[in-house]
Amino acid sequence: MAAIRVILPHPHLPIPSWRPQLKPSSSYPRRAVAAPASLSPSPLTASLQLGDVIEAQQFDRQALNEIFEVAREMEAVERSSHGFRSRVLEGYLMATLFYEPSTRTRLSFEAAMRRLGGEVLTTENAREFSSAAKGETLEDTIRTVEGYSDIIVLRHFESGAARRAAATAEIPVINAGDGPGQHPTQALLDVYTIKREIGRLDGIKLGLVGDLANGRTVRSLAYLIAKYQNIKIYFVSPDVVKMKDDIKEYLTSQGVEWEESSDLLDVASRCDVIYQTRIQKERFGERIDHYEAARGKYIVDKKVLGVLPKHAVIMHPLPRLDEITVDVDSDPRAAYFRQAKNGLYIRMALLKLLLVGH
Repeated sequence: MAAIRVILPHPHLPIPSWRPQLKPSSSYPRRAVAAPASLSPSPLTASLQLGDVIEAQQFDRQALNEIFEVAREMEAVERSSHGFRSRVLEGYLMATLFYEPSTRTRLSFEAAMRRLGGEVLTTENAREFSSAAKGETLEDTIRTVEGYSDIIVLRHFESGAARRAAATAEIPVINAGDGPGQHPTQALLDVYTIKREIGRLDGIKLGLVGDLANGRTVRSLAYLIAKYQNIKIYFVSPDVVKMKDDIKEYLTSQGVEWEESSDLLDVASRCDVIYQTRIQKERFGERIDHYEAARGKYIVDKKVLGVLPKHAVIMHPLPRLDEITVDVDSDPRAAYFRQAKNGLYIRMALLKLLLVGH
């Protein structure tokens, strides 16, 4: 039997209490969705509200716990999908609008939708091969695409683009990365990975390494891990790509201890998680001299493994260049490919919660 499609009434109607929403906020107004008569809220999601997914700060611990529980369910769904096709999202269409290159994020979203029985409309290089090349505004593109789909996944080169899209659309919008701004679904899968690998989230010592000025993944991860208790974050980066003050100020306001260091080996010896990132050449513009000065300064290799605690893990949002040597891959503490796989489960969970709510 085909899944029942929910009806989108006028956006100014109040949001029914059954519908999941993550952040009851006026910062991005939400459209209302009527619940089919045959559906009732499950205990898991009755308290979880999920509208758009725009920034890591919109999640609280309760929401994170519930999303992670659904992600665990999605692991079982994915394992059984080879012999049984899920129909949870049958009849739904997801549009992926990617104005910047992507491998893992785009493919994992599309795989997540298909694993749950939905369909995908996609443009891989919207900056060049969509009407944006003709000068069409993002708002006009969003208004057009929402007429063809039930949910939009957006990656854009401008910080704040996802918020603009969410303010325009009458269907859910997921931020899949907005320039140097945020990447909230990456942060969700990162925190989920830490939980799965280390077994806890409170009391974590986390080393963020590499391009901390331009890396949207480390910014979102810092926002999200701050939800937990007794967190210590070490920032290890070249001078030209240090973590920006807004993140440091936010962490301080949340009571999170942080420290800047230039000694990767010392930090690695203290941490539960080393989160390495590449130096993002595309963010330097014409200042290639700054890029060359930063690249290669901090590399995770066998020396780092030698001081890393046995229980600890190495993570990376990928793609990598030379900032993690390939001989690290065979060490069981190298978690970055398991981390990438977890992105499928988190995105399956989000799509399910956004579109059917249970």
